[in-house]
Amino acid sequence: MKEIKAIIQPHMLSRVMDALRALPHFPGVTISDCLGQGRGQGTGGEYVATEQTIGFAKMTKLELFCADALGDELARVIQKAAHTGNPGDGVIMIAELPRVVRIRTGQEQDEAV
Repeated sequence: MKEIKAIIQPHMLSRVMDALRALPHFPGVTISDCLGQGRGQGTGGEYVATEQTIGFAKMTKLELFCADALGDELARVIQKAAHTGNPGDGVIMIAELPRVVRIRTGQEQDEAV
């Protein structure tokens, strides 16, 4: 099982969701609003706080759980749909899940998602 977390720009959410819903095996998603600070490249390649950049950027976090075989495809779909080419496009993280259990039915692993 895989857990995919993607931090994307909020205005790209509908585009990403359209791409995910177009997949025949879309496993579902949890979406959260979040705040964050990326790598920040100021003068000399270091973050330099200014009056305009002192706050955090508003971002959107997607969380998906899927069978191992779907992880790479889902990450590609998210990356393609969320890409603008500008700084702050976001990041996708993929992690292994040793166990997943559906609360309502008790189903585990692939059957749970």
